[in-house]
Amino acid sequence: MRYMIRLSYNGLTLSGWQRQNNAPSVQQELSHAISVLLGNETDVTGAGRTDARVNAVNYIAHFDTSGLIPFDATNLIYKINAILPKNITVHEILPCPDDFHARFSAISREYHYFIHLREDPFMESFSYRCRYPLDMERMNSAAAHLLGRHDFRCFEKTGSSNRTSICTVLEARWETYTPPHVSILGYPSAPGDCIFFRIRADRFLRNMVRAIVGSLLEVGRGRRGTDWTASLIASGTRSDAGESVPGHALFLNRVEYDGM
Repeated sequence: MRYMIRLSYNGLTLSGWQRQNNAPSVQQELSHAISVLLGNETDVTGAGRTDARVNAVNYIAHFDTSGLIPFDATNLIYKINAILPKNITVHEILPCPDDFHARFSAISREYHYFIHLREDPFMESFSYRCRYPLDMERMNSAAAHLLGRHDFRCFEKTGSSNRTSICTVLEARWETYTPPHVSILGYPSAPGDCIFFRIRADRFLRNMVRAIVGSLLEVGRGRRGTDWTASLIASGTRSDAGESVPGHALFLNRVEYDGM
C-alpha cells in the first residue's frame, strides 16, 4: 500500500533531500523514522532533489508498505515527529493510489528566493543580503525571457546527469514583501528592502534556480542588459551565466499534482 507524506524542513544543517554517505539528508532521516515505527526497512521517494541548505515547505514524498499502518494518522504523525530531528516536520500522511509517484506525478514545482537589501539580524538565516542597489523592473524584464519551454543548460550545474535540460517555466517574477518582524514589531525598514523571486516550472535542473537568481542580480545592478537571459538560453553555457547565490535563502514551497 502506498502513502503520501507532506512535510517541511529547514535545510541549514542538511545535505539536501537525497541520501548521502557522509552527511545527514532529509530522505535519510525520514526513511529512518518510518522504518523504526513500522519495524522494517522503508525507503521514501521525494518530489525532487534539493541542494544542501535549501529549505522546503509542503514538500511531498511517498513510501510503500505491505499493509495498513498500525496507527491512526494523528498518532502516527506525532510518533514520526518525535523521532525526526527538529529541522524536519511531517504535517500529513495519507493513503494514495498505487500509481501515485511523488516525483513523476508532479506537474509543477515552485521556488521562492529571498533577498534583503539592508542589514537586518533577523533575516540572515533565510534571506540573502545583497549589498548593492537593485532595479527590480529590469530584473523582471530579464525574467520574462525565462517563460516558456527552453533548454536551460546554461543554468545547470556542470557535471549533472540529467537526460535532458529542457524545462517549461510557467512563472518567473520579482516581488516586494514585508517580513513579520517589520510589520508586527516595527523593525526599521523602508519599502522595497525585502524582495523575493518566484519561479514555477514543470521541472528544474540541478542548481538552476540559484544560477538564475545570480544572473538576474547581474541585470538588476546594471552589469548586464535585460536581454542577456535570452542570449544565455539561446547559446550560453554555465560559465557564461552569473554566479549561483547561496542555498539558505531558497525555498521549495509548492509541488502541484493533477487533482490535488
